[in-house]
Amino acid sequence: MLQPSAVGRRLFLVLLGAAVLWTGTAHAATGILAVGDFGVGGTTEREMGLAMKRFEANHPAALLLTLGDNDYTESPSAFHRNWTASFGWLGSAGLRVAGTLGNHDIRVDGGRYEYDELDMPGTHYRRTAGNVTFFILNSNRVNSFQTEWLKKVLPASTAKWKIVVFHHPAWTCGGYRSNTAIVQTWVPLFERYGVQLVLNGHDHNYQRFAPRRGVRYIVHGGGGQHLYPIEQCPASYPTRKFARAAHGFLYLRATDSQLRVSSVTRRRTVIDTVVIYP
Repeated sequence: MLQPSAVGRRLFLVLLGAAVLWTGTAHAATGILAVGDFGVGGTTEREMGLAMKRFEANHPAALLLTLGDNDYTESPSAFHRNWTASFGWLGSAGLRVAGTLGNHDIRVDGGRYEYDELDMPGTHYRRTAGNVTFFILNSNRVNSFQTEWLKKVLPASTAKWKIVVFHHPAWTCGGYRSNTAIVQTWVPLFERYGVQLVLNGHDHNYQRFAPRRGVRYIVHGGGGQHLYPIEQCPASYPTRKFARAAHGFLYLRATDSQLRVSSVTRRRTVIDTVVIYP
């Protein structure tokens, strides 16, 4: 039997090492759609669902994330009809769903009637898509139970991208202002445990803020409800870098080297993009 030469063995080991290195570090890009304050039903919700479907056809996504106020009708049967009519395409397109509860969602049965369609195991939970882990909270109740949960799951996570999602913004300057309880209780945990991005709805517009101690905040509540005007922010807030009162949604694209977040209008025009690095 022929024995490989020393040079041949070294070449084989080099190639094997390169193969192991490549398979261990390369990840495909992960796309995520996000929409908030969209559950108005009727033509408006259907048009938003269709816009997102057409956008996703050219911008592949693995997950649809809701930012709360998924249902303004306060009717479980109407919610089911509207969701199916507007977003029934998700399954055939291969998208999972991760729902977040807003203030309108909890008015009937604490929002439990939405759990099935929005694939929610409860009011707060984790959901992973590719190299992104979402930590989804119920900001209707900024309580010690969720706070202690955050203290456990955030430092334990080894995800490349840690994104926290809840409805009421930590920072916003439109129809609403900063949520004091969130700023005092949860924001320090985001800063301490390496969260790169926080996504919120509630204010019916789009706002992107500069990083505050390493954490970037984006608000998008323009999913379909009437829009709120953009107003000046207090000096104590993180600097707001871009804002627009427009209907639309978010598209996130995550690789190991960057997280790109774009604001897309209902006409599928990108009006703002930011790139975040690890």
